[in-house]
Amino acid sequence: MSKSADALTAADATRQRLLEAAETVFAEKGFAGASIRAICQLAGANIAAVNYHFGDKEGLYAETIQRAHATCTCGIPFPEWPPEVHPVQKLKDYIRVMMARMLEVPRLSAMQLMMREMLHPSPAGMQAVREYIRPMADILHGIIAELVPPDFSHQRRYMIGFSIVAQCLFYRQNRSTAAILVGTDAYQSFTADVLAEHVTAFTLAALGYAPPLVPQTAEDNDRPLLPTGLTEEQHHDLGRVENADGRSQ
Repeated sequence: MSKSADALTAADATRQRLLEAAETVFAEKGFAGASIRAICQLAGANIAAVNYHFGDKEGLYAETIQRAHATCTCGIPFPEWPPEVHPVQKLKDYIRVMMARMLEVPRLSAMQLMMREMLHPSPAGMQAVREYIRPMADILHGIIAELVPPDFSHQRRYMIGFSIVAQCLFYRQNRSTAAILVGTDAYQSFTADVLAEHVTAFTLAALGYAPPLVPQTAEDNDRPLLPTGLTEEQHHDLGRVENADGRSQ
């Protein structure tokens, strides 16, 4: 390997250490409370390296935020559905992917930094939302638009989407609390598939595309209820989706 290649490798390694150290310090102290000196000390780098690689503290913070968002939103890709796929199936697929991503444990410092940004968003954090979260939100918004009546407002469609994501996000942010409440053994049974099935059934029932989760009468315990609030055509489409999926909600 040439000397120039060795130098490039060393520079890349320094840059990576600075990003890792910055994530830890920014997550703990926030932007205002973090010092370049503390970050460089943790990274084993000199202060000039921050200026060389990132320009200044703001530049380092912006790249650290981008890295944290990428870590917390990566994972199994969302499907690219052909036009004929029913929106109920799209929603099932979306929730499965979202739940699988949520149960992947990211770096604690990355998650803490994202939580800080949610409470006190910075320009760097808002840009990361546009790059990483907006595309996922647009996919979900499009699915919901196919499921609800056309007179549902833009805001109401987003509220439905926020409710869906919140159900999934709970199991990432509150796993320790949930394990205490239901017991560790019971919580370990909450796999991505189990939780995705629950969130999907809950959401489809709320939208009128699946039976209520609680039977209306005692004798209904042994037989499924028909979905309510659907047109005859929607009942037909839903049956077709469930048969293709191999199970009924």
